[in-house]
Amino acid sequence: MAPSPKSTPEANANSNNDGKYPDVNWEEMGFSLTPTDYMYVMKCSIGEKFSQGSLIPYGNIELSPCSGILNYGQGLFEGLKAYRKEDGRILLFRPEQNALRMKAGAERLCMPSPSIEQFVGAVKQTVLANERWVPPFEKGSMYLRPLLMGSGPSLGLGPAPEYTFLIYASPVGSYHKGQRSLNLVVEEKQHRASSGGTGGIKTVANYSPVLNALSRAKAQGFSEVLFLDAATGKYIDEASACNIFSVKGNSISTPPTHGTILPGITRKSIIEIAGTLGYQVEERPVAIDELLDADEAFCTGTAVVVTSIGSVTHQGRRIDYKTQADTVCQKLHEILTGIQMGRLADTKGWMVEVN
Repeated sequence: MAPSPKSTPEANANSNNDGKYPDVNWEEMGFSLTPTDYMYVMKCSIGEKFSQGSLIPYGNIELSPCSGILNYGQGLFEGLKAYRKEDGRILLFRPEQNALRMKAGAERLCMPSPSIEQFVGAVKQTVLANERWVPPFEKGSMYLRPLLMGSGPSLGLGPAPEYTFLIYASPVGSYHKGQRSLNLVVEEKQHRASSGGTGGIKTVANYSPVLNALSRAKAQGFSEVLFLDAATGKYIDEASACNIFSVKGNSISTPPTHGTILPGITRKSIIEIAGTLGYQVEERPVAIDELLDADEAFCTGTAVVVTSIGSVTHQGRRIDYKTQADTVCQKLHEILTGIQMGRLADTKGWMVEVN
């Protein structure tokens, strides 16, 4: 169980709204945890619905050694960001999409989930309680990590009797700090997901299996691993934590989200933006040979945003791509981040103001 709250959510949220920033070097900040002041916690039992949560001081939580999350991996997580506009207001990027994705994952793992309204409301409360940690305009963002886990004890295999929904936050900078583009290596022995599995939901169990391949790749100087489909080994899947796009002329292609590919919210947004710019966007199987023949390639994700792929190495053969300022990736990045940070008009209704 989490520690008991020491004051009301309203008091906690207001305690940090003094307009002062913490002692943080925003310019040097990368993508790592900087503990903030408060986190949000809400609980319910199996067969019930989540109701009222609360803000409590950020800190460790207690779990039964027999909890569903520790023994059977019954857990999901989300990732989204809050941005400070030039006028000081704070915006969230499409939080309802994260709520919907968590709901879909919870159904797959036999867990209750917060409603969309509960999810978005909890995210807003967490941001307000930690408002001083939202970086200044164009100095970074606040990364929010909602967790949903089976926290109750269950010795036999089955759904946990109790569930915890928790959100914590951290100011962050670039995910791949200092890298203007990424160098990927294709992994052929290990697979990220298979048909009928859980590759299409954001379960915690999807991520530790990629660590071996990712560690080997980084030891060889690569930024990321590109996984292939488990059925044939001929088509691209995802990188370890982001979606992949291929560009050839006016055509932009990305693998479809049919069970093994995570339906990324940045991915979905980039598809919409690219379509409005006149690009022919296709969600279809993309062969590795096709990717190696592309003019350009890039990754998308909440953490990586939209980042150029500088090269892909496959079976010892390295293919380099365009990464100059006039790339499709750069154009899409400028539009997306412009909307997120309030530099461009939000004509799609994606941004949610925190107030």
